[in-house]
Amino acid sequence: MPYIHKTPTWLKKLYPSLTWDYKDRPGNNIYLTFDDGPIPEITEFVLDTLQLFDSTATFFCVGENIHKHPKVAEAILEEGHTIGNHTYNHIKGWGTPNQHYVDNISKCQSAINAIGESGKLFRPPYGRIGPNQIRQIRDTYEIVMWDVLTGDYNASLSSQEILRSIIKATRPGSIVLFHDSVKAYPRMKEVLPAYMSYFLAQGYSFERL
Repeated sequence: MPYIHKTPTWLKKLYPSLTWDYKDRPGNNIYLTFDDGPIPEITEFVLDTLQLFDSTATFFCVGENIHKHPKVAEAILEEGHTIGNHTYNHIKGWGTPNQHYVDNISKCQSAINAIGESGKLFRPPYGRIGPNQIRQIRDTYEIVMWDVLTGDYNASLSSQEILRSIIKATRPGSIVLFHDSVKAYPRMKEVLPAYMSYFLAQGYSFERL
């Protein structure tokens, strides 16, 4: 079965209160996002790449990783990027009691606020969040999903296959999901610079959320 890099339209319509893309915004902008960090060396590679291309992005950080690597998290903000909430322990909404899930999000937000980020962006780990959980947090957080899923964490995909597929899937306003994680790094480190080079040459820009 082929890997699905492009979020289907029917799924976006099923959950219209979630943010899937910014296709209605003017300009040829792409919104790079990175999940699961901060991780030393890996997140720093992403930061160096973004700096090389004079671009900004959004990092959906795990609260536990912020506490483990505060200097890396602070560097994200110092270099002009945005940090969003990815729960404290990278937990799935599905199968998790609602109050425990909300409390875990709040614990992550406290870690984010402590390093100086005041925004309220949230991305559910694995994209798995229940309707009741959405209702409980949507007035506080913008729940950000994605339009293009790189699949960089999937060892069965080659870097060339990922690059080819996500170039095809990207449109103006796409929110693109990479991972600054150990699992994804072998593919992400090859795909990210090539992807950015391609679209910058086409007149696009990369912006934070």
